[in-house]
Order: sequence, then structure tokens, then C-alpha cells
Amino acid sequence: MSVSRIHRLLRLITLLQGSRGYSADDLARELEVSRRTVFRDLNMLELAHIPYYYDPDTGGYRISRHFFLPPVSLTLTESLAILMMTGRLRSSAKLPLMGQAARAAMKVESALPAGVREHVGSVLDRLQVDLGPVSRHEGLDDLFDQLAGAVSQRRVCKLVYISFLEQQQTRLTAHPLRMVFIGRAWYVIAWSVRDKETRTYKLGRIRKLTVTEQTFSPPAEPGGSAGDSIFGQAWSMIREGKMYDIHLHFDKKVAGNVAEVQWHPSQRVQWNDDGSIEFHVSVDGLGEISWWIFGYGDQVEVVSPPQLRHRVGLAAQRTADRHLGREAKP
Repeated sequence: MSVSRIHRLLRLITLLQGSRGYSADDLARELEVSRRTVFRDLNMLELAHIPYYYDPDTGGYRISRHFFLPPVSLTLTESLAILMMTGRLRSSAKLPLMGQAARAAMKVESALPAGVREHVGSVLDRLQVDLGPVSRHEGLDDLFDQLAGAVSQRRVCKLVYISFLEQQQTRLTAHPLRMVFIGRAWYVIAWSVRDKETRTYKLGRIRKLTVTEQTFSPPAEPGGSAGDSIFGQAWSMIREGKMYDIHLHFDKKVAGNVAEVQWHPSQRVQWNDDGSIEFHVSVDGLGEISWWIFGYGDQVEVVSPPQLRHRVGLAAQRTADRHLGREAKP
């Protein structure tokens, strides 16, 4: 394609994005070409999937106003934040939509003034963001897009799902309510028609998704959204139906690391004179928090409740038996 035609096509796009509609004759005059050339250029836009249309009210051609976003004025810090959190994430390939985010970041970067672009680039070369371990999400972009559309349009979905709980592949009908990223993976919160309750389904375990034309009415969620309702006061995701007031003692070595993170909305921390802390939290269920506690090894003690203290003690004993027992090889 010649440079002159590229320039003409860019000018054509600019005209079609304007507030007025241009007829074929108007476009021919503006571009200084024949009507036949105008239609050839319009056909080129169609081949490029740029959605122009004929507006009978104005008698002219337009490009859908939703196709190109209007220009946005960004500050230096805003530009830096967008590029750092999208295009320059070292682990960006691990998450759905991050490929598209990286491409969007390239467009933002190319639109920055030269001086700003140079400064932002020099700063980004010295920054690194790593999300840490996350679940594999390769090949899930299409699934993510379909589910996001189903959530928005309230479409009933049929899933073929690998259930770790049931230890088998299951087929189910679900009403998708919300999508959330928790811990290391994306999940869809959905009403299970079979189980008659709201459940969470990990995107990486969905083997097949069919979005039907059937719609549903979302259930009422008094006091919060679908996500708040299903997770409640769980430590992370899994509610067990019973609340516990938990008191943990963390030794000085790890106290600062624990205290500087907001692990749970109900969290309260009290510092001791020796640098250790008393950690208080009210959670629904003991399963999830017991494994979190176990990760701190001998630097934490469960003060209460007795059920949790016993559970963590048994896990520690089994670990010691496995590693230090008679069957262990030197």
C-alpha cells in the first residue's frame, strides 16, 4: 500500500469520527478523490474491521463512537502507573486479559509526548512488579470474555467442570453472578441449579462452557454483593458455617511481617514490649486459617480456641513424625 493511500485512509478515519456525517460526495471533495475511490477506501476499512455505517438521519457515513475511545489526558504519574501495572508486569502472561492490557499499554505509551515517553521509559526500566505464584491461565482469555459477557447479560451457562471436591468431571447449569480474582486465580461466582446454592468455580477447571440464550434474574443479596454473601467472614473463600474468635501469638521474628498486612477485615493486633504480637480475628471456619498458621512454623502459637490449637498441634505432630520418625532416612 502506498504512503499516500495510508495517509488518505487515516484522514478518512478522522473525518468519519467527527460529529457530522459525510456523504460519499462530501468525502470525495475532502479527500480530493473520486466517489469510486471513496468506496474502495470504505471497503478497506471494512476489511480492517473498522465499523463504519451509513446514518440515514444525516445522509452520511460515520464510525461507531464506541470503536475508538476519546483521547484521555494523563499525568506523568498516571501514565507510569498504567504502564507499570499492565504492559511491564513480568508475570502478565499468567492472567486473563493481561495480553490485551499489554497491547493497550503500548498504545498509551506511543501516544505520550516524546519527553514524557522518554522519562516514563527510563523509570520503568528500573521498576519490577511480580504478582508471585498464580494459577495457570494460558488459553483462558476467550473463556474469560464469554463469562464476563454472560455475567453482564445474565445468561444461563452450561459447564463441564473438574470438581476437586467430587473428584470427577461434572456437568452443571449455572447462573453466573460475578467474577473475582482471589489469592492466585480467577473464579466465577454462580448460582448452581443442581445444588440450589451459590458456588465458586475456578476458571482453570472449566473444560467446556456454553452460554445459552436463556436469561435469569439474579437472587437478592441483602447486606452485600454476591461475593460478600458467599464468602462472608471466611478467612479466604470457604465458609464452614460456624464463627470462631481466634487469638494467635506471633514471636518477634515474624511479628512485623504479620502485622503490616491486613489479612482479614476483623483483624486486630496488639504489640507486646518484647516485639511480639497478639493477633485477633473472627472467622467463619478453621480449615483455611489453620494452614495459614501452619506456614509460620514454630514462630506462632494458637492461644484460642482449643479446637484450632488441637488441629494445628496434630498437623505439626504428623509433620514431625513424617520428617523425624523412625521411617525417615538420614
